[in-house]
Amino acid sequence: MSSHAVGVDIGGTNLKAALVGRDEGILQQTTCPTEAEQGPEHVVSQITGLVAALSDAAPPDAVAGIGIGAPGAVNWARTTVSHPPNIKGWASVNLRSALQSRLDNSLPVIVENDANVAALGSAFYGAGQHVDSFIMITLGTGVGGGIIYQNKIFRGSTGGAGEIGHMTIDHEGPFANSGVSGAIEAYLGQKFLTAHARDRIVNHPESTVQELVEGDLEELSPRVLYEAATQGDEFAQDMLAWAGHKLGCVLGSAVNLLDIRTIVVGGGVSAAGDYILDPARDVLPRFVTPGLRDDLHIYREELGNEASLLGAARLAFEGEDAQVGTR
Repeated sequence: MSSHAVGVDIGGTNLKAALVGRDEGILQQTTCPTEAEQGPEHVVSQITGLVAALSDAAPPDAVAGIGIGAPGAVNWARTTVSHPPNIKGWASVNLRSALQSRLDNSLPVIVENDANVAALGSAFYGAGQHVDSFIMITLGTGVGGGIIYQNKIFRGSTGGAGEIGHMTIDHEGPFANSGVSGAIEAYLGQKFLTAHARDRIVNHPESTVQELVEGDLEELSPRVLYEAATQGDEFAQDMLAWAGHKLGCVLGSAVNLLDIRTIVVGGGVSAAGDYILDPARDVLPRFVTPGLRDDLHIYREELGNEASLLGAARLAFEGEDAQVGTR
């Protein structure tokens, strides 16, 4: 039984990869810019470099395979990602074939939607360990969604289920990068949330945010909002509460659809913690039908982005039919 695997998380801004020990967890991490504007070939080359370096750091013949979490729809065979909404210029890319041809080896490469991978990591190592069903939401460059139902990833009919980030909360709302009007990603995706705050801070010259960015609003980010909120800044707290309210709205629809009452929130923006999650917890029952309101829980995934790397590696350990039931 191979003792190591390489996990890769393809983000809209950065690529992250880790060498993971079956028993030890993450042993080594590396990252580089995605540079998606240079096209799929360039991104695949970037991934190849990260994977090759980590594979070389493992003991000889110890690597079970390569697991990849990718934004967008992933086919049932877990080879190909199509139309990732926050990576321009991609149509359909067979990552398995592309990586194996560049790495010149026969290591298995397994591709899965990035939020499904985060859910897998949470189920094995994080906040989802103690339940057999939960909804995973990842807040980052975009908003991802994954569904664990009775210890299995619910993948739909073609592999693309769980795109909660592209569920609409207002049919006349702003357009997400997917083209869906009023999708939750159009409110909570990192760039959208930052733009919303930037538009409104002009009326709050007293805000601590202005000091933190030294007057350059291009430096405003969810991290800056969180830092200001921890300093008692009312504007920053209101912006994060606004985001949390929107999150609670869409999660109510997800609970009504799935009858799954446990929600795990991960991704970089989730680092704002209870400034976002408490408003979501408060509003969630208002958008859930009365018969489904018992035992509603929203947890933050404390593993942060490591959940995605661990989940991606778990794909390689578990093989092409990777699920949660073997934990």
